[in-house]
Amino acid sequence: MAIYRFKVSFEDFDEVVREIDIKSNQTFEDLHKAIHQSTGYNPEKSSSFYISTDHWIKGDEIAYLPNQRKVDRGVALMENSKLSSFIEDPHQKFYYIYNFDRPFDFHVELIKIILQADPNVQYPALFKKIGEAPKIIDKNNFGQVAVSSNPVSTDFDFLNEMNFVPEDTEEIEAMDGRGISANQTDDDDHDDDSDTDEFSDDESYGDEAYDDKEDY
Repeated sequence: MAIYRFKVSFEDFDEVVREIDIKSNQTFEDLHKAIHQSTGYNPEKSSSFYISTDHWIKGDEIAYLPNQRKVDRGVALMENSKLSSFIEDPHQKFYYIYNFDRPFDFHVELIKIILQADPNVQYPALFKKIGEAPKIIDKNNFGQVAVSSNPVSTDFDFLNEMNFVPEDTEEIEAMDGRGISANQTDDDDHDDDSDTDEFSDDESYGDEAYDDKEDY
């Protein structure tokens, strides 16, 4: 029995890689579940493999938990689709989308064909693991969030926090880009300038007076 070794990598997190060995007569459902045994994700999500070109252009679909529209269209099902039936190239590629509600995209590539299975190995088997899969936070069913190993800054973002929309542009331009406290700042500046001008016209206030801060 031949063994296929697939390299599985996240499209958006290319530092995370899994290599999985699987029997040629096993199914895409077996591969789907093996991938998520290695990532820690819940495999019971609507997902699909697509036969792919070398440039990751999707072709025919092989689905897991498809919606009714796909069922009516006669989409191939993972549980009924053996891997060997879809391998046409020694470097066969599949584009894989996990969880259509909150999708992650993967590149799956056949990198080796082993002619004999190891009798001491239970397939599918994780051959190599590189990097930690992005975390998925799924709390109280309010949705899932992927967290990269290089998280973005948590600094306050004025436009995002104020729910900025393009229609707000005219209002911001009317403020001359000075922000919410612009008027207050201008008033303070004018007060400082007027004080300085008043004293500068009086010759009795020399440089020595400014050096002694306790007088103010």
